[in-house]
Amino acid sequence: MSRLITEELVLLDTDLGSTSTDVIARLTETVVAAGRASGFEGLYNDAVARERKTATGVPGGIAIPHCRSTAVLEPTLGMARLRPAVDFGAKDGPADLVFFIAAPEGADQEHLKLLSKLARSLVKKDFTAALRAAATEAEIVALVEKAVSPAPAAAPESAAGAPAPAATAAPASAVGAAAGSAAASPGAPGFAAPGTPADSGTPAPSADASARPTLVAVTACPTGIAHTYMAADSLVAAAEEAGVDLQVETQGSSGATPLDPAVIAAAGAVIFAVDVDVRGKERFVGKPVIQSPVKRGIDEPDVMVAEALAAAKDPNARRVAGYGSGEDSEFGASGGRESVGALLKRALLTGVSYMIPFVAGGGLLIALGFLLGGYDITDIADDVVLENSFANLPEGGLGIYLGAVLFKIGALSMSFLIPVLAGYIAFAFADRPGLAPGFTAGAVAGFMGAGFLGGIVGGLLAGVVARWIGSWKVPRWLRGLMPVVIIPLLGSIIASGAMFLFLGGPIAYASAGLNSWLGSMTGAAALLLGLILGLMMAFDLGGPVNKVAYSFAVAGLGAATVANQAPLQIMAAVMAAGMVPPLAMALATLLDHKRFSLAERENGKAAWLLGAAFISEGAIPFAAADPLRVIPASMLGASVTGALVMSTGVTSQAPHGGIFVFFAIGNLAMFIISIIVGTVISALAVIALKRYAVRGARAEAHAEAARADVMA
Repeated sequence: MSRLITEELVLLDTDLGSTSTDVIARLTETVVAAGRASGFEGLYNDAVARERKTATGVPGGIAIPHCRSTAVLEPTLGMARLRPAVDFGAKDGPADLVFFIAAPEGADQEHLKLLSKLARSLVKKDFTAALRAAATEAEIVALVEKAVSPAPAAAPESAAGAPAPAATAAPASAVGAAAGSAAASPGAPGFAAPGTPADSGTPAPSADASARPTLVAVTACPTGIAHTYMAADSLVAAAEEAGVDLQVETQGSSGATPLDPAVIAAAGAVIFAVDVDVRGKERFVGKPVIQSPVKRGIDEPDVMVAEALAAAKDPNARRVAGYGSGEDSEFGASGGRESVGALLKRALLTGVSYMIPFVAGGGLLIALGFLLGGYDITDIADDVVLENSFANLPEGGLGIYLGAVLFKIGALSMSFLIPVLAGYIAFAFADRPGLAPGFTAGAVAGFMGAGFLGGIVGGLLAGVVARWIGSWKVPRWLRGLMPVVIIPLLGSIIASGAMFLFLGGPIAYASAGLNSWLGSMTGAAALLLGLILGLMMAFDLGGPVNKVAYSFAVAGLGAATVANQAPLQIMAAVMAAGMVPPLAMALATLLDHKRFSLAERENGKAAWLLGAAFISEGAIPFAAADPLRVIPASMLGASVTGALVMSTGVTSQAPHGGIFVFFAIGNLAMFIISIIVGTVISALAVIALKRYAVRGARAEAHAEAARADVMA
């Protein structure tokens, strides 16, 4: 098996830039130069994408950026000791020790186990102290190799006097009773702590286990290499200090051994330190639960253990939900009840995220139908697809027939828009039992003409009702019927009945009024709407505000007619404005490349294509590195583009695709001109802001130097 780290992968006492992305870029260059990755862009983009999911800084001045990437040729560790330290998001300050873990997409289990051992070693103070004291790259390599491949040693005694589990056991569960060896006393030979009870799949309770509280935990992160195992060890150590027996199931890349059902049954509470869904969550149903992101298990393990102990004694504590159990399955950052505002936001974004594929696919199919069959295809599509075939083509030939088929497929896809929106809003409230009431309420909203607004109201109502019914205390024999019969039946009757009897009519009237108002907008009113939509599209680049503007546009497509082009104009304004930020950043890197890092210049090359395809997220790497300059500049150009599109009557029958759906754009020349104008404005604005900031920083530095001279 090849070495994970070599001297050429170590950078000591080096300035790698002022941001985490700068450091990742330099370490990526080091990995590529060592011949361990096929190219810079793929590995860098994967590492930065992982960093955005959860910051990789951990307590003690350490950061562990990591990723799986198809660009990685063999499992690799890059290491940097930074001067100065750089902020990676840890609560206790910037990091001066950075380990970059690059794993191939299909890394073998042995390599993944070694990588997870390294991550665990980094929570041990004696190991990190040795790293900081090392004088040469060779010393660093020796320390790391000793940590990930410790020499066999005589079985050490655990805190309770029992032999500690072997270091070679599969990483699956951590046993708090033996956490003394997991914590590793200072000066332990060879930093043998990576041979940890967290690697044991077998319970090893302490001699006084009957007198100690018992907890279980699950840790998991998206990559499953570093944070998963560091959180496990941190929780084990915190539990030992608190006199608690804790066993942890690590659901990571190097495999997982499920906790013994008897151990789960005996536990007073469960801790979920996870960024992804817990596999086998049904095993913990009914247990008091504390749920937080995996990084909190590293940053605040003692707090989480204390919260779990308190929950175990609290009869009203949140519990892991089963379908129809009446308990919520979503929790806030510390395991408490989710606020109403956060729940509403999550529900709406869930509905929109599931709706968008139907809209995007259906809208493009409709646009292709118009391209092949003309605008009259709407009147004849039903008859053509039912009465004709390849052997019996309609008048107009193959183009009309294919146009009718594509249009009808797209129209049927679009018909799911409101039910899917409502169904998954309800799903966010009540999990799977909320789907049937939500879809039904959405179908009723569509039938009554209540449109997008009706779908939102119907979904919210169905979700609340399903959640309420699920909270009923019912006999044990009836619980199995709750999620599959009782909740769907009663939820559909109540939510859809309310839509028919009370809500659908007024909402349909309001929707008709909104469509009429939009259809009548001209001149200054249309320009103002385009400006506002442009600002929203660039504000958070794919976040909630961006999604609201996009959803508003796609929801109106169904109301567009030959006589009412306003919804198509709104769609064009939203799409054009969303293309501006990545295109502007790409242009800015060409016009003034010195203002951007090497990584940003590489991202700029990809941003041309992303922007052209209407993927606003292409500007996120720039916004993450410099939000106070990039976002305002992007909003400025996007708002101008939105206003130009709306005021010049540009239309789009396609909800996505950017310039690649040119055939669905009305007044294509003005669409392109509007995008170019906004792109140039944003690019010049961000360059100006960066130049001003540099001048301001230099002036401040000169002033500080002058003051120092005076003091001297």
